[in-house]
Amino acid sequence: MGAIANDWLGPLSAEFKKPYYAKLYKTVKHEYETRQIFPAADDIFNAFEFTPLSQVKAVILGQDPYHNVGQAHGLCFSVKPGVEIPPSLVNIYQELHDDLGCRIPNNGCLEKWARQGVMLLNTVLTVRAHQANSHRGIGWEEFTDAAIRVLNEIDRPIVFILWGRPAQMKKSMLTNPKHLILEAPHPSPLSAYRGFFGSRPFSKTNDFLKAHGVEPIDWQIEDI
Repeated sequence: MGAIANDWLGPLSAEFKKPYYAKLYKTVKHEYETRQIFPAADDIFNAFEFTPLSQVKAVILGQDPYHNVGQAHGLCFSVKPGVEIPPSLVNIYQELHDDLGCRIPNNGCLEKWARQGVMLLNTVLTVRAHQANSHRGIGWEEFTDAAIRVLNEIDRPIVFILWGRPAQMKKSMLTNPKHLILEAPHPSPLSAYRGFFGSRPFSKTNDFLKAHGVEPIDWQIEDI
């Protein structure tokens, strides 16, 4: 199981000592030993690894990892290069094109966003193969809630992008008036036409960052 090694470690270190985390660690370790689990164990904490706390400008909250072979790599909505772009990400790219005119790329790897300060955080960090939400309720939510509380307390402007009801349930934790909260329906084909399309989260994020003297995000994902 991967570990957090950057500036996230200090604020989250108390979590690793709590009884729920000991139980979570034991459960996840056993799952990896006995079943097919995604993402790869070394990728579990990539959302933290790729976006150090000191560099977070925006947070996109997802639910749990993709559950088909080769898709998940620790960043919500993102898939590894060479993997077919999932339907929700197809819709995200369409909104990005309509909002900012970005070209729709030939891959679904969002690592470029993460490296620029867009934290792509799932509320549950692991999943059994072909069983969506199979690791819900084993303790990950408590851990990622702690991370959200850390982000809420940061004394600089951060944009929180909440797509769909599970993400929006975290809104009550976001009490810092310095932050911007953007809400819209989930980009899944089931709900994208209920208000995700036309919500313009990417331009709104950049407008907010620029208004506060923060370098905006280059949202264009390059072809591979």
